Order: sequence, then structure tokens, then C-alpha cells
Amino acid sequence: MNKYLKIVIFGFLVWLVPFAVSFLVFPLKTSMKPLFESIMPLVLTIVVITLTYYYMKNLNANFVKEGIIIGIAWYIINIAIDLVMFLPASPMHMSFVDYMMDISLTYVMIPVITIGMGYLLSSKLEKH
Repeated sequence: MNKYLKIVIFGFLVWLVPFAVSFLVFPLKTSMKPLFESIMPLVLTIVVITLTYYYMKNLNANFVKEGIIIGIAWYIINIAIDLVMFLPASPMHMSFVDYMMDISLTYVMIPVITIGMGYLLSSKLEKH
């Protein structure tokens, strides 16, 4: 698969899986908001780690660079899709400021994880 297509598809999946899970657990948002707010970053973390593994498993070098590329790309993809979903008048509407302080800040974990995994793989390669 083309590298750039893979980045875009995986970036979309990083957005889609947590979005789908949020629909399944949405009743918790009103009845048990702290539980909902804990589940969502956990799901995002699991998805990012899993997709970063599948993206990097066949790489032989440039792990940190690739971690930076996919982390930033996936972050931008997630923000772009969310802005389409949350900013217009819709049932999920949020103000831009509220969105940036809540959801987009959570998405910062995407490049943190991908870059961290890149450094980990790079350091393992240097030891051999």
C-alpha cells in the first residue's frame, strides 16, 4: 500500500474507532461523565498504539521521523474531521474554544505516542 494512502487511512481509523465507541458509550456522558471521559482517551490510546505498530512494523530506519510524520498527520486529520462534525449547527455542536480545550487537547496524545514509539524503536535499533 502507498505510504501516504496508509497514513490517511490509518488517520481516519484513529478518528473513526473512538467516534464509533463514543456512540456506544454515549449514555454514560450524562449518567457517569467521569467514566465516559476516561473511556475515550483510553480507546484513542489503544487505537493509536495499534495503528502505529502496524505502520512501523515493516520499517527498518527513520522511526522517529516516521513517528513525527504520522503523529502530526493523524492529529491534523482528526482535528479536520472533528471541525466538520462539531462546529456547524448540529446536535454535537461545540464552540471552537470549548473544542480546542477539550477534544483537541486530548488529541495531542496522538503525536506523543507515535513519536515515543519512534524513539523506542530507534533506540532498540541502535543497541544492535
